[in-house]
Amino acid sequence: MSRTVVCEALRSPEVLGRVRGPCHKAGTTVQPQESASRFSDPHQHGRDDVPLQTAPTPGVPAFDLTGRLALVTGSGRGIGHAIARGYALSGARVVLNGRDPERLEAAAAALREELAPGRPPGDVQVHAFDVADPAEVEQACEAVVAAHGCPDILVNNAGVQIRGPLTELPVDDWKRVVDVNLTSGFLVGRAFARHMLPRGSGKIINVCSVQNHLVRATTAPYAAAKSGLGGLTRAMCAEWASAGIQVNGLAPGYIDTDLNASLVADPDFSRWITRRTPAARWGRVEDVVGPAIWLASPASDFVNGQVIYVDGGMTAVL
Repeated sequence: MSRTVVCEALRSPEVLGRVRGPCHKAGTTVQPQESASRFSDPHQHGRDDVPLQTAPTPGVPAFDLTGRLALVTGSGRGIGHAIARGYALSGARVVLNGRDPERLEAAAAALREELAPGRPPGDVQVHAFDVADPAEVEQACEAVVAAHGCPDILVNNAGVQIRGPLTELPVDDWKRVVDVNLTSGFLVGRAFARHMLPRGSGKIINVCSVQNHLVRATTAPYAAAKSGLGGLTRAMCAEWASAGIQVNGLAPGYIDTDLNASLVADPDFSRWITRRTPAARWGRVEDVVGPAIWLASPASDFVNGQVIYVDGGMTAVL
């Protein structure tokens, strides 16, 4: 016969929010100054010396990003630009990234115009660098932090696709796809995490893919890289969550972007997409923005190490 244990000690206001660990026996008293470590599993992932995160300030919308700084890689166009725009419209200052300075400046100018006159032009900045180049990443990270401070939000979105049969795929093409889609997440993520960790807060969002879960022929390097990015997301969570960093993946389905332009233009492929997807359509870049804002906001503070699929239901059905 099981019995219910009433945790009377944990009802005390001075104890609530201080103790992490198993429930105590009924009627026992926990002194506020006692360390939570006495109740901890020695194999737990969390650290006992890390204070519990405070609750969101009453009256402040959980999805409000006012005062936050966000860096979005690959944000000159497509999904990355849509996410950066969504963050800016939600109150954040944003830093656009890519390898084409002219494209970035044009994108930044359009976003500044959209935000005017209520927001200063400085709320949208540009830093062009190659996310797959270790030296450039380190230099860019220090430059961004020196100029704007450590980002509160980092989105590893940069990606490239090169299709071809495995037996004919040049090794250089394999390396390029893996470097941009996977290695860049490691390089950029760790560079900025070195600044986030001492601060004790940060949101890192790795843009994965429906191909973390489903794979089509001729996309082997992309599928391998995006699957690896999902694993990297969990590894970052395992190492950094106890320091107040949330790391999650966002996995779009088939989205109508420049990367998929040839597929969108193919009537047979588009017909397959609409039949294969329960939502019966291609995704739009705007479909990714809401989940990206959620993962960047206080509303997701207890979400960590997850890959969120935004795919119209594609991965939910056979």
